Amino acid sequence: MAIKIPERFADLLTRDKKAFAYLALVKRDGAPQVTPIWFDYDGTYFIFNTARGRVKDRIMHKHPIVAFVISDPNDAYRYVQVSGRVVAESEEGAVDRIRDLNLKYHGDLNYNVPPGQVRVTYKVLAERIFPSE
Repeated sequence: MAIKIPERFADLLTRDKKAFAYLALVKRDGAPQVTPIWFDYDGTYFIFNTARGRVKDRIMHKHPIVAFVISDPNDAYRYVQVSGRVVAESEEGAVDRIRDLNLKYHGDLNYNVPPGQVRVTYKVLAERIFPSE
């Protein structure tokens, strides 16, 4: 069952807000790894997209437990922390997904996927949410 973001933070999930998620993962040696990442939210799942072979891809593929913060781009003290689990991973439609995210964050669909790069989409189900207020 998906945990819902408190209504007072729902604007952080809209396409108009252009908030980033700061994805925190743990590397094999126990060191933390944090990456700002574009995201989408479909009402149930947080959706991330990356290229195969990147650090976040390798970690999420092998260890599907994640945490991230979504901060308000207009007020860094207003944020939600989310912890959850990767429930789906797919290369199918991933190029279209990154282009859609480019539309959200940059206003156009023209995202240049380098030749040979394989895109992958991850869906994350929130298990815990910690609002800043």
